Amino acid sequence: MENKVIGVGKKAKDFILRDQKGQEFILSEGQGKKVLLSFHPLAWTPICANQMKDLEKNRKIFERYNTLAVGLSVDSVPCKAAWVKSLKIHYTRMLADFWPHGAVAKSMGILRPEGFSERANIIIDEKGRVSFVKIYPVKELPDIREIIQILMP
Repeated sequence: MENKVIGVGKKAKDFILRDQKGQEFILSEGQGKKVLLSFHPLAWTPICANQMKDLEKNRKIFERYNTLAVGLSVDSVPCKAAWVKSLKIHYTRMLADFWPHGAVAKSMGILRPEGFSERANIIIDEKGRVSFVKIYPVKELPDIREIIQILMP
């Protein structure tokens, strides 16, 4: 059974996930800002590492465009904590869509049959609606410049 990918204009279902520090991230608390949900299949893989490093490197640009960028995968909080430390990521929140397993990815229609998410960028606008969705081939690094262009006013 194939999931239907969430469409542009749809209201994003609110969720609560824990980040690499065990702190709660609540999607609806981001209202008034854009939220970039940058899904990566699994931690500890080179393409996923570069995708998350791109978020960290461009955080000031995201702030300039009133955007909160977060990374998400089905990995656990301890796994995320160790991975983030190894990547030397200090500011970008990495969310653990661990339990119920992949529930946020599933709600967005991007949970793969193998049990991990697609590589995808989903932008939620200031009112909680999806304004952009792009799924990338699993072995392809998303072009962060494309995302920045979309965020520009």
